[in-house]
Amino acid sequence: MNVLMLSREYPPHIYGGAGVVVDELSRALARRVRVEVRCFGDQHAPGPALRVRGYAPPAEIARAAGALRHRPVLEALAVDLAMAAEPVEADVVHSHTWYAAFGGVLVRALFDIPLVVTLHSLEPLRPWKEHQLGAGYSVSSWLEREAVEQAERVIAVSEQMRTDILAHFAVPQERVVVIHNGVDADSFRRTERRDALARLGVTPPYVLFVGRISEQKGIFHLLEAARRLPAGVQLVLCAAAPDTPELERRLAAEVVGRTSVRWINAMVPRDDVVQLYSHAACFACPSVYEPFGLINLEAMACGTPVVASAVGGIPEVVVDGETGLLLPPGDPEILAAALGRVLADSGFGAKLGSAGRRRVEERFSWERIAERTLAVYEDARRAHREGSPPR
Repeated sequence: MNVLMLSREYPPHIYGGAGVVVDELSRALARRVRVEVRCFGDQHAPGPALRVRGYAPPAEIARAAGALRHRPVLEALAVDLAMAAEPVEADVVHSHTWYAAFGGVLVRALFDIPLVVTLHSLEPLRPWKEHQLGAGYSVSSWLEREAVEQAERVIAVSEQMRTDILAHFAVPQERVVVIHNGVDADSFRRTERRDALARLGVTPPYVLFVGRISEQKGIFHLLEAARRLPAGVQLVLCAAAPDTPELERRLAAEVVGRTSVRWINAMVPRDDVVQLYSHAACFACPSVYEPFGLINLEAMACGTPVVASAVGGIPEVVVDGETGLLLPPGDPEILAAALGRVLADSGFGAKLGSAGRRRVEERFSWERIAERTLAVYEDARRAHREGSPPR
């Protein structure tokens, strides 16, 4: 089988969980079938089993759109056109996120191959993006809907997301399947190294946050909760890739003068992130919306206890009272109490961390996920041969 995968993110241009998933999944699949990845960027890696090609938006689009809020949508459409314009030698096309949705729809129609769509989040459940994209939000929502409703198979990354897809899109139940994301448990495992901590100005004990600067991630709720943490506890924000410049400025204003907060405004290399996870007293994921929450898996793989919001797919990853603590989103007081509970009892935290590592090893391997994804591709091919899905 030959697979064409379309994605906005791919190494080295990764800023979120979707990019990590596409990276890991494409490499796991390439150990079984031939994979070509077309993505946003300047990458070019020809290979017998895994080929990668990056595409940049035309300068004319960027220049014409200027500072308009809907510029990202126009750039995505332009890149999708470029990805679909070149010859395709694949048996299935697999698109990730709305950014690559239009490319998947075009490839399906132009080359008569089945489309598989993985949703890493749903535009209808991210209304704050209207402020970020302006009128472009209606376009991104339309693109996502077209891809989902035309696809032979839709992969949801959690059971909760599957429920949301069926509620928001006109798609038959049998076409929506759940495949959880995974984590590289060999790369993400506890280390005793601490050189990155010294280099980054991180001092134990600390609570760790890793993620984009986004309303979705609940970072400002965490900053409020941190005011209630015990003296001497550092809050480490490994936070970059802001959704908007305004959010980055807001975060900068929130942390100024707060000596107990260490903001690492960069995409930190994996080895350094593993050190940050490994020596954190607790990992915090205060998201208000999180279809899966890959970062929780990474923390658990490193044996770190997790305190997370009980939203989206997170309860399918974090087991309350066993691998971490789950709590309602958007309440800094409850969040502070949960973090304080773990900080006050290192034995309890260690127990949660050990259980988290075991859960990762038992349930979230990329090899198993690749096998399940190939089965979905075969189902999509059969469905495509039998006729186009109803519209």
